[in-house]
Amino acid sequence: MEEPADIIAGAREVLRASDKGDYTIPAAGLYPHQWLWDSCFISIGIRHYDVERAQKEIKSLLRGQWLNGMLPHIIFLPGREHYRDRELFRADLNPNSPNNVATSGLTQPPMVAEAVVKIGEKLSLVEKHSWFKSTYPHIVRYHEWLYAERDPHDEGLTLQVHPWETGLDNTPPWMRALKDHKFPLWIRILSSKLLEPAVHLVRRDTRFVRSSERLTNFETLVLFSVQRRLKRKAYDIDKILDHSIFAIEDINFNCILIRANHQLKQIAKAIDAKLPEKLLESMRKSEAALESLWDEQTKQYYSRNFVTHNLIIEPSIGALMPLYAGCISKERAAELIEMLHQSKVFGPKFPVPSVPLNSSWFDPHRYWQGPVWINTNWLIIEGLKRYGFEKEAEHIKMQMIQMIKKSGFREYFSPIDGSPAGSRTLSWSAALMIDLLS
Repeated sequence: MEEPADIIAGAREVLRASDKGDYTIPAAGLYPHQWLWDSCFISIGIRHYDVERAQKEIKSLLRGQWLNGMLPHIIFLPGREHYRDRELFRADLNPNSPNNVATSGLTQPPMVAEAVVKIGEKLSLVEKHSWFKSTYPHIVRYHEWLYAERDPHDEGLTLQVHPWETGLDNTPPWMRALKDHKFPLWIRILSSKLLEPAVHLVRRDTRFVRSSERLTNFETLVLFSVQRRLKRKAYDIDKILDHSIFAIEDINFNCILIRANHQLKQIAKAIDAKLPEKLLESMRKSEAALESLWDEQTKQYYSRNFVTHNLIIEPSIGALMPLYAGCISKERAAELIEMLHQSKVFGPKFPVPSVPLNSSWFDPHRYWQGPVWINTNWLIIEGLKRYGFEKEAEHIKMQMIQMIKKSGFREYFSPIDGSPAGSRTLSWSAALMIDLLS
C-alpha cells in the first residue's frame, strides 16, 4: 500500500510534466492551455513544496485580466497549432480584452481569492503582506466586474451566460435549460447517429478520451453554437442579455463567489485596505440571496433562471456547494449532510458524485453527469470542516485516496466502483491530493 509520501511524490511528477514555466496546463493534448480555476487549484497544491512557483501560477493568470476587470477562463498558448482554439473565441472583438495575450471571452468560478489566501499561509508575515498587496487590486476589480456586469438587477446573485463559465460543462441543470430552446437544424443533423463518426473527427476531446466519457455530440454542438452567438455579440453583456439562450444564476458559481468574498475581506484586512462600499453591499446581498435558491419541498439548493426567477429543479453537485460558501445556518448544513448519508443520493461507496445516483441523468463515467471529481470533493471537504463535520470530510478523503492508489491521478472516477475515466492524468487531481495529504 502506498504511503502518503509516495502519493505526493507521484503527484509532483504529474505537475512537473505539465509545467510550462510560469503556469501549468491541466492535461497535455486534451487541455493544452491555462484555465482559470485549474490554475487556482494547482497553485493550492504547489504551495506546499514551492511557494514561489505557486505565486507565479497566479501571476500568470492575472496577466490575462481584461481592462474592465474580467478574468477569462482560458489564456491560450501561442502558435499556429492553437489557431482554431483562439478563433473560436476571438476575444479581441471586445475592446476590453488585453492586447498582449489571447484569451477567451468568458470567465469561470472565482477561485482566485482562495488561492491567494492559501498561498499566503506559506509565507512570512512580510512576504504575505507584499503578496496580498500585489494581488489585491486584481481581485477587487474582478469582483467589482462580476457584480457590475453579471448582477444587473443588483440582487446579489451573478448570472452566467454559458455552461463553460460554471466549470461543470454538461451539468444537468444547464442541459435541461437547453430543452427550452430551438437550435438550428444542422445541429440535429450532425448529432444524428449517421453522422456521429464525422463529428468525432473534428472533436479534439474524443481523440484522447472515449466518447462515452465526454459530452454527447448534441451537447458539444449546442455549446459551440452558443459560444458563436456570444462571439458575434463581442461579449457585450447588454447585447447578450437582449436575446440570450443562457442566463442562469448558477449555484456552484455563486457559492464559490461568496467564499471568495470572505477571502477578499481577509486580504483587505491584512493589508489595511478599505474595500469599496458598493462592493461590500453587494457581498452582503449575496449571502442573503443564496437562500432564495433553496427549495423547501425537496430540501435542496438549485440554480435559477435569471429571467423568470424560477428554480431549475434538477439536482447536481451544486446542491452541496453552500457548505463551501460557509454562510448557511448549521441547521441547513445538517439537512445537506443527510444527502451524503444516502447511498442512492450523494453517498455511494466512492463519494461525491457530480450528479446524485437517483437522478435520471446519472451516468458513472459521463463527464459532469455522475463521476467523482477531485476538485468538487475538495470544495465539499473544505465546507464540511468549516461546519464541524470532520467524520464525513475524512471519509470522502480516504475514499479519494483509495481511487488514486488504484488508478492514479485521473480526471474523474465512477462513484460506484471507483473505476477511472477521462484524461489519464489531470493536474488539479494531483495538486489537490498534495494539499489534502500535506
